[in-house]
This record gives sequence, C-alpha cells and structure tokens, in this order.
Amino acid sequence: MELLKTRIEVMNHIGKEMDSLIEEFLNPIETNWQPSDFLPDASKGDFGSEVKLLQEACRELPYDYIAVLVGDTITEEALPTYESWLMNMIGVNQVEQKDTSWVKWNRWWTAEENRHGDLLNKYLYLSGRVNMREMEVSTQWLIADGFDIGTDTDPYRNFVYTSFQELATNISHRRTATLAKKFGNPHLSKICGVIASDEMRHAKAYKTFIAKIFEVDPSEMMLAFEDMMKKKIVMPAHFLRETGQKIGSVFSHFSDSAQRLGVYTTLDYIQILEDLLKEWKIENITELNSAAEKARDYVIALPDRLKRIAERTKIPELEYEFSWITR
Repeated sequence: MELLKTRIEVMNHIGKEMDSLIEEFLNPIETNWQPSDFLPDASKGDFGSEVKLLQEACRELPYDYIAVLVGDTITEEALPTYESWLMNMIGVNQVEQKDTSWVKWNRWWTAEENRHGDLLNKYLYLSGRVNMREMEVSTQWLIADGFDIGTDTDPYRNFVYTSFQELATNISHRRTATLAKKFGNPHLSKICGVIASDEMRHAKAYKTFIAKIFEVDPSEMMLAFEDMMKKKIVMPAHFLRETGQKIGSVFSHFSDSAQRLGVYTTLDYIQILEDLLKEWKIENITELNSAAEKARDYVIALPDRLKRIAERTKIPELEYEFSWITR
C-alpha cells in the first residue's frame, strides 16, 4: 500500500499544475484545426471535381504507402481503447474528480487526438484506394480486442509508454508527409504533417510528466522505466487483424511495410530511446537506491545492445496482400 500511496501523492502533486500544462501542450478547441479544414466540402458545387482531383493524386501512391496509411488510420481510430486505459490509472478518478486534474487531461488529450482518425478515415474513403469495409472491420476488431501494453494501472509506466509512443507516431506521420510530397501529393503531405505536429506536442507533455516524477520519486521512476524497456514498447496496433484472421496476425505485415518504406524502423525505436535518455538526463539523476542504480545501468547500455540486434534483422521483401487495399 505504501507504493500505491506514493503514486497517488505524486499524481496529485503534478495534477496541481494541470491547467497550465494543458494550456502549454494542447491547443484551444475553438481555434484548433478540424478535419473539414482539409477535405472537400460536400455542400459546395465543386465537390465532385475536388474529389476527382484528390483521387487522381492518390492513384500512384505505392502499395506499401497505402498499407501504412491504413494501419496508421486504424491505430488512430482505436482511440476509445486508449482513453479508457488511461482513465484506469492510479491517481485518476473520473467519478470524484470529474473535470479536474488528470481526468481533464485525459479527456482533452483524447478530444485532440480524435481528429486524427476522423481526418485520415475520410481522406481514405474519398481516395478510392481502400476497401473501407475491410478497414472498418479491422478497426472494430482492434477496439474489441483491447490491448495490453504492459503498464497495468501504473502512471509511471503508462507515461513512459505514451512518451515513447507519441514520439513514434510523430515519426510515422512526419515520414508519410515527406513521402506524400515525394509522390506528388502535397495535400496529403499537409494532412500528415499537421497530425505529426500534434503528436510532437503530446510527446513533449508526457516527457514533461516523467521529468516531474523523476524530481520527486526518482528511484521508483527509474525502476518503471527499466521495466518498460525490458518488456519493449509494443505498438498500439500490435493486435491488428483482418476478417477471419487471428488476433495480431496482420501487425507484422503492417510493420514490414513501414520498414520497407523507412516510415518507422528498428533504428527509429533505438533513436527514441537514446533521445529519452538525454531528455530525462538519466546519467545525472541522483538519490537513487541500489535497485534503481542497476536499472539506470541497464537502460543506458540498452541502445548499443539493440543496435547489435538490429544489424542482424532482415526485412521481408515480399508484399503481403492486405484486404484493405484495392489495386
């Protein structure tokens, strides 16, 4: 119970700053971008011609690129799972706290993230390149199957995960933006770019939460960091499946497409870890107990160990036939 009490005290401590943190890391709702800002307006007379231009711009996008874009969309669309998971953390009580502190952060973060799936889903629908029903089946399965990211209800582990994951999604959307421009689709490039920008702001927020925890509970935070890195940070879509398939059967194919394109690779995973080690100044943290000292040694040595493994990793060249994509 002492550990639980400590977590609650730390969460309450950081929660006192939540209004200023929301102001720093989330945009005002009334002035924020919305999906309709980037899509043809069905109420306008030029809607048909705008959709035709959109489809022409998507016609030559490579197969792997469409696969990654669909996988990213499904991941974003599974947002209800992520919110419900974070609402269950120690120190979060949506019944008693209602619209304050961590409940407010989770809801406002979710509201901002929700725009990503909405925008990508509508864009793909208009593109004519996607079997929308198959994509929607995969989305429903991903939400229905839930996910286990190895954090339990521990906010320390959850914030390690979200720090890492928001950086990973920033990289993925930023790279799809760059590739869209390369493939002659500046409109899609802009869409992926604004989503990537959101993800970076969110990553800064979760990294800030961790930094504040290190200030008041360094040993327990270090042990939580070590534990998450030993488990490995699994992607939110790791249970991805298609019609008639087993849970998680499609994720490796989605990951292979991303690796072939260079959208998100094993080296990116390692780079994120190195960036977090620098961001949180892991080498300079003091007042650690002996277990936490060993944990620090482990995470500091981990990037070099992962690089040696990455050198032996081969990416399959054979394209998987996704049910989501129309040729």
